[in-house]
Amino acid sequence: MKGLEFLVALVLLTLASKLASASDPGPLQDFCVALNDTKDGVFVNGKFCKDPTLAVPEDFFLPGLNIPGNTSNPVGSKVTQATVAQIPGLNTLGISLVRIDFAPYGGLNPPHTHPRGTEILVVVEGTLYVGFVTSNPDNRLITKVLYPGDVFVFPVGLIHFQFNIGNTNAIAFAALSSQNPGVITIANAVFGSHPAINPDVLAKAFQLDVNIVKQLQSRFWWDNN
Repeated sequence: MKGLEFLVALVLLTLASKLASASDPGPLQDFCVALNDTKDGVFVNGKFCKDPTLAVPEDFFLPGLNIPGNTSNPVGSKVTQATVAQIPGLNTLGISLVRIDFAPYGGLNPPHTHPRGTEILVVVEGTLYVGFVTSNPDNRLITKVLYPGDVFVFPVGLIHFQFNIGNTNAIAFAALSSQNPGVITIANAVFGSHPAINPDVLAKAFQLDVNIVKQLQSRFWWDNN
């Protein structure tokens, strides 16, 4: 009887392993334009789909990535997105794009992660110091100084950043391997959550005085989006 129980447990474990390693299926049609109106839509992977025969060029189009982003903010950078939220035709295609503008020396795209996408970045103007940190237990920092035309890859889910070390504005474009890669800005998520994380938790986690934690929390409530 014990042998049978072991065999059943082994089969269940094997099935669970196969399900856990399964990836999203590829699209089974040319495109699936995202639709906000659910009346006549079909729900697919987070979005409703428009009837393909009703698709128009505007579903696959976004103007304006030539326009500089406003970097007048505390971090000195602006990310302009071209994801499924801006281009409905990206739905189910597994790709998106962003433009990142950096203020002169000090413009920073703060440490963050994309939980659903690998990022490949190309510098168009300026000089950027970029890097990512590997997962536990190594937490190895891998960095590079990039110049116009240079390309760098940030693996999916890893904390990474870009920092303008030049005396002029910097511009970069990045493609991501998801229609909606998501972004978690570390400082905003930890110190600017709604509601706030108990300061005692953060004080112990970061080995800081609880009053310093409270001060940081008050500073990061300006924007945690």
